[in-house]
Amino acid sequence: MARTFVDWWNTIPEDLRNKVRNGDEQNKPLLNQINFIWVSNLMHNKPDLNPTAHELLDWIVTGQIDAMRK
Repeated sequence: MARTFVDWWNTIPEDLRNKVRNGDEQNKPLLNQINFIWVSNLMHNKPDLNPTAHELLDWIVTGQIDAMRK
């Protein structure tokens, strides 16, 4: 079973979570914010912390995150 966004989010270090979501906490997370974390994880040799493509698609389809804002 794929992780929920919240399950994955809780695996991300707090300082990185705060950096990405600072001032935007009242809105749903954006795919772009997750992409920022994805790249950061790759640059810091932590690719195992990244979500799978299946998880990302599930989070968008089920409304856990927004792909974009209107």
